[in-house]
Amino acid sequence: METLRLTLRPRSAFGGPLRGDTLFGQLCWAVRNRRGEEHLRELLDGYTQGRPFAVCSDAFPAGFLPRPALPLYRFRPIPDSDRKAVKKRRWLPLQALARPVEDWLHEAMDDAAVVRQQAGTSAPARLASHRAQPHNSIDRRSGTTGPGAFAPYTQAQYWYAQGTQLDLYLLLDPERIGRDEAITLIDDIGRTGYGRDASIGLGKFDVTAADPATLVAAPDANACFTLAPCAPQGLGLRPDRAFYEVFTRFGRHGDRAVYGRGGPFKTPVLLAGTGGLFAMDSPPRAGFLGQGLGGAGRMSKTIPETVQQGYAPCAAVRLNWEAA
Repeated sequence: METLRLTLRPRSAFGGPLRGDTLFGQLCWAVRNRRGEEHLRELLDGYTQGRPFAVCSDAFPAGFLPRPALPLYRFRPIPDSDRKAVKKRRWLPLQALARPVEDWLHEAMDDAAVVRQQAGTSAPARLASHRAQPHNSIDRRSGTTGPGAFAPYTQAQYWYAQGTQLDLYLLLDPERIGRDEAITLIDDIGRTGYGRDASIGLGKFDVTAADPATLVAAPDANACFTLAPCAPQGLGLRPDRAFYEVFTRFGRHGDRAVYGRGGPFKTPVLLAGTGGLFAMDSPPRAGFLGQGLGGAGRMSKTIPETVQQGYAPCAAVRLNWEAA
């Protein structure tokens, strides 16, 4: 697999953070809309047998990765530090990957430091803020809102700080999908909108750069650090040498499948969240961990061929598993 790093510039609010499994779903729709359903079927051949044509990471602040799901006591302590301030250090500079995981907390930054580095000293203290957006439905009989289905309500919107740039890591099988085609498809997603409420203007972004990328590997790496939600179950990994947070994906169909006879809802899936650490004798050569889920009606009754990205791009890192 080849790794491509795309730099994204948000152009609107988002319905939520950009997650790799949702991006992959929209990538499939972008393929279908641009190249046709038959081409999508060809790309998805072997997807649940460990042969993905593409694997999407979450989107992170440019030049940074998330702090892994490792308890704070496993990191080397920072002298005379405030615990609350330390917990806010959730972004890791890329160059820290070459160091042992135990040292990462010393190099990690909080939202304010990341935003200042990207947008200048006058930038706000938060990488993204949540704002409530009012909505309502008009009862055509009365011309006003009302009780029940016509009651006004609010939904959260996710606004990135001005000047924020995001990095998206995209693993590609060059025999099935080319770099230029992949960039065009991600650009299509940015134009139509990512995620919830894309039809009313949310989730827009520009692709401002696309470069080959290689995540720095630590010497004597013995663990995988995942950059998207993944499905590690059944892969022979040691449960006593794994750190991750559980993430439940309550998936919904997008695009025209919303109107399918089986309804928009998919089968819920339990995943290991982004930032997991899994012990491995040697990191996978393909650059990803996990498995493809679904097919044969397991994920959806509306479109039985539906699959779920259970793969995640991963970086090879070094962790002292014997530490108390």
